[in-house]
Amino acid sequence: MLLYGRNPVLEALQGGRVSELLVAKGIEESFVRELKTFDVRLKFAPRIELDQLAGTTQHQGVMAEVEDLEWATVDDILDRADEKGEQLLMILLDGVTDPRNFGAIIRSAEVLGAHGVVVEERRSAPLSAVVAKAAAGATSYLPVAQTKNLPRLIDQLKEDNVWIYGAAGEAATDLRRLDYDRKLALVIGAEGEGMRRLVREKCDELVSIAVRGQIKSLNAGVAAGILIHHAVSSRPVKAKP
Repeated sequence: MLLYGRNPVLEALQGGRVSELLVAKGIEESFVRELKTFDVRLKFAPRIELDQLAGTTQHQGVMAEVEDLEWATVDDILDRADEKGEQLLMILLDGVTDPRNFGAIIRSAEVLGAHGVVVEERRSAPLSAVVAKAAAGATSYLPVAQTKNLPRLIDQLKEDNVWIYGAAGEAATDLRRLDYDRKLALVIGAEGEGMRRLVREKCDELVSIAVRGQIKSLNAGVAAGILIHHAVSSRPVKAKP
């Protein structure tokens, strides 16, 4: 897989997943020196060649040939919470097919402290270079899993005493009124359509984010970031050992 963008490429280099780098001629020497600290072959090419390969001019002068991103499992996410000694915070995506939103949600989940992201197999963007770039390297650190049937997974999580909160703009309950000090999964629906009816009905609570402007909705990536941040910051602060 071809990966582009400086942060994603540097994260992939640190993870040992890069076999070759393609660098735009004329790029600043300080960045070239940083790339040379890794034991990977550099190939220099005209910037237009990178434009054509990436299908965009937003590659920041560097591309990498990397191993394909691999899906984790739901158990990997559950184990991550257990290993950290924390109450589960899982993000479930119902029909988020825009790769930039998908990547942005992965980035927010990793940065803010969620334990993983789960998508339904047939209702999600693939783990692509666009997703990896939008995630700014977070795909190297956060488990991202697939499930064949999201409603069935929700039922299984409930059996394990996981509470399910679904984001819905029209919900009467403000996000500040809920209890986040419990094992929790936050459901983010598709742009425009929101969650499917069956997924919505399986949620324990539907939650909204108060908006005060003329535009009454947030995109999925921004909404996810706000919800994750509020969930994490509402939990008791663990004492440092």
